[in-house]
Amino acid sequence: MADDSAAKKAGTTTGATTRPWHRATTAAREGWRAWRARQVHGEGPREGAGAGGRPCPEGTTCLWRVRTTVREEPGSLARVCGALAAGRVDILTLQTHPLGDRTVDEFLLRTPAALEAPELTRLLSEAGGDDTWAERADAHDLVDTPTRILGLATRAALDSAELPLALRTLLGRCTIRSVPGDTPAQGTLEGTLLRLPDPAGGEIVVERHHVPFTPTEFARAHALVQLDARLGRRAPREQHALTLPEGRAVSIRRADEGDLDAALAMHARCSKQTLGSRYHGPVKDADRYLRHLLSPRFGRTLAVESPAGELVALGHLLWDGDETEAALLVEDAWQRRGIGSALLRRLIGMAREARCESVYAVTQSSNTGMVAAMRGLGLPLDYQVEEGTLVVTAALTPAAVAPR
Repeated sequence: MADDSAAKKAGTTTGATTRPWHRATTAAREGWRAWRARQVHGEGPREGAGAGGRPCPEGTTCLWRVRTTVREEPGSLARVCGALAAGRVDILTLQTHPLGDRTVDEFLLRTPAALEAPELTRLLSEAGGDDTWAERADAHDLVDTPTRILGLATRAALDSAELPLALRTLLGRCTIRSVPGDTPAQGTLEGTLLRLPDPAGGEIVVERHHVPFTPTEFARAHALVQLDARLGRRAPREQHALTLPEGRAVSIRRADEGDLDAALAMHARCSKQTLGSRYHGPVKDADRYLRHLLSPRFGRTLAVESPAGELVALGHLLWDGDETEAALLVEDAWQRRGIGSALLRRLIGMAREARCESVYAVTQSSNTGMVAAMRGLGLPLDYQVEEGTLVVTAALTPAAVAPR
């Protein structure tokens, strides 16, 4: 949803109290998020499953990311390791985050399938660990930390849109927003909140409510932001051909603020109905969202160009806090030719690469084209409807949207 998402990321409101279409869209999205939170966090670990994870098959092992805080003294780490060994837990990786007289030990563990989060916490507590946090991990976490950080730096160096994703991957489950602000060049660390100067202007705010950030994590995040600032704006420029059913070929490529004029020209050729279905509000407001949507700081945009070089469609993958939104706009004369579905499939592929658990689309119940495109993905879908506004969520991992 362009209008509400743009306002939230800019740190402003758009008069939701006076515009019914804002209230309906926001209510639908918040209803989905509340349901999603209950599925993932509200019921706690189920039998045979970890927090936020799926049950481990009987007789197998599970991977866990675990943090616990111990006193900085000789033997403290040995006691923790001994307790884990006694529970038949294998330590795969270990990082230490010094905090003066205390240290946060961060583990990647392989445990017996029957070992649940409360038992894991008990083992660490009896060994002197406090403030223990545990979350199910997956095979991606088996990459050692230096290799993972170098990989993130490489991706960020090639594409400005990668910075929010790199920060999210580096810091784990968190909410990242670019907002107006004047954070000092060195940034600030305030428990569960990081503020970093955004090279594109304003500041990057990172929140992680379930576990505080450490100075080590702050230093890593700050280094990524400094790298982004030194390299300036950049985006991949490769193009891919798409052959339409009638045999004509169009090209798909990445887009950014440099495509603003072409996108405005496409808006001018679109009908009021098409713009209204995309932006869920007054058509006269549509143009003012484009600069935000094309900014690589808020997501990735794909553009479709006709053989004549005109921009005829846009597909956006937007980083909406810790969620991910997909949005499509296809010029009227180019609709019903498979362009929207092709764009959506590519956006979903980008979301998978970014390890997003799910992608949602905000549309109107009457927009059968967008609903059909989502259904055509062949993924588990959840539908939330409020006053004619429809939020369709596609699960990219088995745990992202639970069965109804």
